[in-house]
Amino acid sequence: MSSRLETIHNWTVSTTTTANSIKRKLDDFHSDSDDSDDDDLFSLGNSFFPALARMRKDHLAPSFTCPRPLHPSQPSRSSSPSSSESSAAAVASSDDDDSSGGGSSASSSSSSFFAPGLQFFVRMLSGGKTLVIHADPSDSVKSVHEKIQSVTGIPIEEQRLIYRGKQLQWEQSLSECDVQNDTGLQLVSRMRSTRHPNAWHCVDDMLSKILHLYKGDRTRPVGPTVKSRLAEFLNDIPQKDEDVESSISYLQIFLSSSVPAALVMLYLSPVKSNRDCADDCIKHFIQNCKTFCKGQVYGHLAHLVLEFCKLLGRGAGIEDPLYNTCRSCLGSMVEYVGFGGRETKMSKDGGIAVIEIFTFLRELAGRLSQDLASSLESSTGGGPAVGDVLDFVAFSFPIRNTIAFHLGINRLRAAAGGGGIAGQCNVPYYADEIKSLRVIFDDLLGKMDLCLKKLEEHLAAAEKGKGEHLLPGWCQYLTILKELGSISKLYKGAEEIFWTHMGQRKVALCYLVLKFAKRSDDNDWITDHKEVTNFEVRRHLAMMLLPEVKDDYEELHEMLIDRSQLLSESFEYIANAASDSLRAGLFMEFKNEEATGPGVLREWFFLVCQEIFNPQNALFKACPKDRRRFFPNPASKVNPLHLDYYKFCGRVIALALMHKIQVGIVLDRAFVLQLAGKGVSLEDIQDVDPYLYNSCKQILEMDPEVVDQDVLGLTFVQEVEELGTRKVIELCPDGQNIVVNSKNRKKYVDFLIEHRFVTSISEPVRKFGEGFSNIMSGSSIHIHKSFFQSLEPEDLNWMLRGSENAISVEDWIAHTELNGYKDTDPQISWFWKVALV
Repeated sequence: MSSRLETIHNWTVSTTTTANSIKRKLDDFHSDSDDSDDDDLFSLGNSFFPALARMRKDHLAPSFTCPRPLHPSQPSRSSSPSSSESSAAAVASSDDDDSSGGGSSASSSSSSFFAPGLQFFVRMLSGGKTLVIHADPSDSVKSVHEKIQSVTGIPIEEQRLIYRGKQLQWEQSLSECDVQNDTGLQLVSRMRSTRHPNAWHCVDDMLSKILHLYKGDRTRPVGPTVKSRLAEFLNDIPQKDEDVESSISYLQIFLSSSVPAALVMLYLSPVKSNRDCADDCIKHFIQNCKTFCKGQVYGHLAHLVLEFCKLLGRGAGIEDPLYNTCRSCLGSMVEYVGFGGRETKMSKDGGIAVIEIFTFLRELAGRLSQDLASSLESSTGGGPAVGDVLDFVAFSFPIRNTIAFHLGINRLRAAAGGGGIAGQCNVPYYADEIKSLRVIFDDLLGKMDLCLKKLEEHLAAAEKGKGEHLLPGWCQYLTILKELGSISKLYKGAEEIFWTHMGQRKVALCYLVLKFAKRSDDNDWITDHKEVTNFEVRRHLAMMLLPEVKDDYEELHEMLIDRSQLLSESFEYIANAASDSLRAGLFMEFKNEEATGPGVLREWFFLVCQEIFNPQNALFKACPKDRRRFFPNPASKVNPLHLDYYKFCGRVIALALMHKIQVGIVLDRAFVLQLAGKGVSLEDIQDVDPYLYNSCKQILEMDPEVVDQDVLGLTFVQEVEELGTRKVIELCPDGQNIVVNSKNRKKYVDFLIEHRFVTSISEPVRKFGEGFSNIMSGSSIHIHKSFFQSLEPEDLNWMLRGSENAISVEDWIAHTELNGYKDTDPQISWFWKVALV
């Protein structure tokens, strides 16, 4: 009589061999007699666990030797099946040998596992099933428990070993317990699973239904389906973080009872209805995992998804659709799951070993590399699949973060050695992963460089009308490049190599950004390296930080402005409005005028900006060499509402940029740098105050001996005029007593610039930025810095004032979209004739 869980256990072990042996195991089970019943499961105190392989009467199960446990600092690195798996495989295969070769199998198997030392027997509670164990007297009792778990699947936490009426303690050695040769030990349960009796009943019924489906038994009475039982189990998962132990023990039931193995076994069945049932159940499990809140239970669910991935990968292969579904689900979960060490069992914190996840990263990297190489050989494009790229990023993110966190960036770079591969890496953990990740980086970067080169050739041909303008694989390039850029930060010299490649492929990179960058993406990785971008790219990325203009006229912020009171009424409409209302869109109308629409809104923006920046209003002062270039006026405090007007001004400028309207003014470089959160240097004040710029240059360039003779007569003070009176301000503590000389003149110039162009206007700059941030997003008053940091100071000039060049009518015609008209309509022809005059 064959056990249900024994069959699943045997099948699970066999997945470490070949697909043919898997099929043989399943076929052997299918040909068994149909006499399995509830007695096939042996009970350990209300818990059901996999039975050992069935032995003939009076035969013992094959023996095995308990090896010494590995030291934590010496983790096994072999990719072959573990020793525990090998031992389990030997036990599982004994049935086949026994049935074909008589009683000799036990002895031969025993001899193959024999090692000098103790030989003793462990009798299972199920009756008639006994393990023969070879061990060293110095081995711990816990090591025996671990070997029993490797064969039976019974968690060591659920086991007790009884000898001479006493329970053996884990920390004791076999010699301390006085275990002798040929003695017998009894395995019993710890009775820990009784806290979830309904779960055990649900799992038992689930397994029973799965195995009867697999065997083709349709005579069972109609009852709850496998899927309904699975849904019942999932609905009862404890989700309270304060009851973590309960959650772990509950989910351990699902894993230790081999439900994932049973479902995968059913999925690999040759019967379509069985495959469909298993497919539906596994997908239902996956979908339910995604609905759980991110917490410790989420990490334990990730372990179960990982188990499905491993079973499906070994049994169905990595090309299987259900395997890919499970892998994608795991990829979406690992960001919220802890990592550490190399333990693969379910831990209290739900952490997963990095080595477990790295397998999927390496697998996906290989597929991406292959797809990129194929696209190079194809004339029709192709390229990586969207799902593969997203999964690669999902697995890469937590792996590189975990490596960087545990080892530290500096230590990691030292371990990498600066070579092509992280060579002399003498760290106890992640050494192989560090090396492998560098190999992945080098391979994918090389492939991407070739793909970008081909893209540039394609774009050049398209300009001449000799090719298609867009190929499907290109849309994934930007995502891959972003992740490679992140990986490059982990290795000494790799980041420089990456950006050198990007600079060489600037045309392709700029095209990809303009074509495929999205508002929802984090594009900081590009904006931080302006040298590989152009104005169009920087403008595109900056504009995506601003809200989109909406066409929903029902939610527009309406304004009715009197031209004679343009600034004051505009201030009331904009300064006092909710930022959400302004972001929704604007509808503008002048009093006693019928005209409305975009043209009127454009005129209002231009006129109100001319008023705001009019020097007579004392908010801004014009630069001497360019009267359309403005800088905040340090004397603006003469107006008691000046700070409110600066905030109003920030809102107006942000709205003008959002609506893509040029307002005919330019913000000075020193002003823009402060909005970006950057410092101001001497070269930055050349436009706003050329007189001071020249004076400071002369001071710095004077002969040191002349300066030291105090011919300048300067101390660390500055005279300013405030509300009609002159005032002396010290640039540093006791500044009036510090004479400027050749050694401190650079510091004097820096202090002078800091006070004149930073300190004196800090509040106006802050309020302007606050108003600008209101339009970008109401959540932060400092978010405006990201907008100005993404641009060069002169980029903003082009966006607010436009080009100094005359309008190209030909370019205008080429970029005009007609609605309700055709190019040949007389009205359109008349318009272009007038424009050309």
